[in-house]
Amino acid sequence: MALYAELHRHLGGSVVPRILWGYLQKNHHPLVEQFSDYAAFEGFYTRPRNSLEEYLELHKLVEQVQTAETLPYFIYRLLRGAYVFENLAYLELRYTPYLRTDANLSQSERIDQVEKIVEIVHQASRTVEYPIVTSQILCLHTALPYDVNRAMVDVAANLSHAVCAIDLAGSDRLYGERMDEFVDLYRYAQSRGLKTTGHLYETPNGCHPDLLPYLMRIGHGIQIPLHYPERLPELARNQQCLEICPSTYLKTGALDDISQLKVVFDRCFEAGVDIAICTDNAGLHNVRLPFEYENLLTFDIISFEQLQACQDAAFRHAFAWRYGPRPATLLHDLLQDQRGVGNRLTASVLP
Repeated sequence: MALYAELHRHLGGSVVPRILWGYLQKNHHPLVEQFSDYAAFEGFYTRPRNSLEEYLELHKLVEQVQTAETLPYFIYRLLRGAYVFENLAYLELRYTPYLRTDANLSQSERIDQVEKIVEIVHQASRTVEYPIVTSQILCLHTALPYDVNRAMVDVAANLSHAVCAIDLAGSDRLYGERMDEFVDLYRYAQSRGLKTTGHLYETPNGCHPDLLPYLMRIGHGIQIPLHYPERLPELARNQQCLEICPSTYLKTGALDDISQLKVVFDRCFEAGVDIAICTDNAGLHNVRLPFEYENLLTFDIISFEQLQACQDAAFRHAFAWRYGPRPATLLHDLLQDQRGVGNRLTASVLP
């Protein structure tokens, strides 16, 4: 039974190692020749990196094989695993569609292909037999010029049936020199009615308060409770939700130990700031969302009550979930109704 919502998952990092290796082997991809066997590939693909920049290089490996022709293959397997192994009822997939276009074309020709990529992802998500509500978040990217990023905002606004929001991704070392540009893009996105999230306050390099007012949700944001807790009351007033991805911070070196997240959760709960627990790059981490839940509980970072609050927050802040309470609440109410009927029937036959 699907119960959970995943708000922060990258299409490029969502392919689990076994699926990617199988595709590379089946298509005789040159990457296969770099590894002696699957174990060597998995070890390379999932090991921790020294920095966010080094970690992001792995996305390039997947982006080169996620083309217009192959995206349905990967999306089918992604959604199948999300439903069968993760009990997901809702999934927002984020990615930069421009980076799935034909790299042999000119910039303007690639921009023209962006809409096609978004529609391919949309149709592939709809033809899967697994009942998961899905939507796309289009990532603006720090490695791309302004014109490309603005074009992706336009595509997001024009294809609202497929896209629920925009994001900002890429190396946060590049934020500062282009902050005015990104603020302008977010203002433009809001003028077109788009919802917004963005990778911000993930590492010490990504702490830019100028962009905060334009985000409905904050991708990661762990540096705020860790080093800028005075900002938490403002986030609570603005009902901004943090998308916390526990495994990521160990893979990128942002945190040395998962126990450091206890401060993040404690301060956010104390200030009334919502948290949605997410996976970020489930394939790169070789983990699934229930494992993230279990890990936080096992290390006494959160309680079961706090976990439930985070699960509720995920549906409450989901950009394209239009069905009120999360499925677990609906099931609970249904069972209560059934028990009530049963009790009334028992009472009617008792002497």
